[in-house]
Amino acid sequence: MTAPVDTSNIEPLDYDDVIAKFDPVMGMEVHVELHTETKMFCGCATAFGAEPNSQVCPVCIGLPGALPVVNRLGVEWAIKIGLALGCQIAPSSRFARKNYFYPDQPKNYQISQYDEPIAFDGALDVELEDGTTWRVEIERAHMEEDTGKSTHIGSSSGRIHGATHSLLDFNRAGVPLIEIVTKPIIGAGERAPEIARAYVTALRDLIKSLDVSDARMDQGSIRCDANVSLMPKGTTEFGTRTETKNVNSLRSVETAVRYEMCRQAAVLEAGGEIALETRHYQEDDGTTSAGRPKESAEDYRYFPEPDLAPVEPSEELIESIRATLPELPWVRRARVQAEWGVSAEEMRDLVNAGALDLIIGTVDEGAKPADARSWWVAYLSQQANAREVELSGLQITPTQVARVIELVGEGKLTNKLARQVVDGVLDGEGEPDQIVADRGLEVVRDDSALQKAVDEALEAQPDVVAKIKDGKVQAAGAIVGAVMKATRGQADPARVKELVLASCGAS
Repeated sequence: MTAPVDTSNIEPLDYDDVIAKFDPVMGMEVHVELHTETKMFCGCATAFGAEPNSQVCPVCIGLPGALPVVNRLGVEWAIKIGLALGCQIAPSSRFARKNYFYPDQPKNYQISQYDEPIAFDGALDVELEDGTTWRVEIERAHMEEDTGKSTHIGSSSGRIHGATHSLLDFNRAGVPLIEIVTKPIIGAGERAPEIARAYVTALRDLIKSLDVSDARMDQGSIRCDANVSLMPKGTTEFGTRTETKNVNSLRSVETAVRYEMCRQAAVLEAGGEIALETRHYQEDDGTTSAGRPKESAEDYRYFPEPDLAPVEPSEELIESIRATLPELPWVRRARVQAEWGVSAEEMRDLVNAGALDLIIGTVDEGAKPADARSWWVAYLSQQANAREVELSGLQITPTQVARVIELVGEGKLTNKLARQVVDGVLDGEGEPDQIVADRGLEVVRDDSALQKAVDEALEAQPDVVAKIKDGKVQAAGAIVGAVMKATRGQADPARVKELVLASCGAS
């Protein structure tokens, strides 16, 4: 009998070699946490960041005799997501108990849906970097409840292995989840990692447009499980898959899929076998590590939830929800691109930067598209990088940015002063008008005060005055600069220049 091959320390195969020898197969499972005010089966609050175990009750911590009641809005939002994905909505769907033990699952089972999901057979067309489109087929979207959160103490990796003890917070237990499962994604070839990222990006944008979730990957309100397997070239039988759990950024989705392809290829090339298992993504180096053996459906011992009746939405309800669907993100992008006169490449850059929705929101508040783009893509992007947050994570709203732009347009602020106002908003000092007043930032329009500052600057630089009088008008810039410094940037540079030239008898 041949001894098993040790592949624990094998180096991943070069990506080009992987593509030459194997065809990847992917399946994406994305969990969307709904931002309903209460949990899926009880009345507990769902606010993110509350004190641990402060948002719990007998139902969501599984005390004996406590009975669940379905959150109607959670069901309606599940239907809304299904319709936006082009899914069929089941006339009757049923909840099931998914049985497994894990410390953060207080009932030892999760209320989910198994063979009767609420939505099925949909598709999502995703745009790739070069502008081409790839259709991802949706197998199902089903309702379930989230688990609690474990914090492992004493482990260098933050995971349970090596931990001395774990802390459990059940605030998240019972929060409504929609799990969206794709059909196998076949034929992607070398673009598989890119397609994985593009799919999760498009799905996140869609969910945000529906206003059913915060869609914050950094806070876990969207979590992606990436299933990857390889088929040797020329074969059609799927290989054994791994499931990389809870990948929490778009870049990480792409990196995790690419790494798993290279790792699995190296194992297969060495004569080893791929283990059917979950894996953990390591943010620090872009690798994955083994988790636990992957259960099959039989392992979970699904059976119908006896305490909940089937969900049977009427056609009238489904059509009323369909009528509330917003303009879908890709449709809106095409419209906005035409209205703004930007290229497809510029539009993709705005989307990739996470700026498009913010710019549209600023334009909706009255700003010109060019001004809104300039603020979000330039200064505010710099501030996001400096503060190490996503652009959408900055503590400033499109309404506030539009007001700053309006103040500049009214001549009450220069661009330099406007940046100070924006900094104040970002630092939590209040609304733009309040910051202008508190900091005394409004542009000085009193000609007598400006003339005094001009006279003082001219007196201090007689050589510059001589140049201006000799016709070297560009020399006025030195005087303008001195006046701007003296007025702390609150003078209107154009008006200052007019006063300087008039004082020197030039034009």
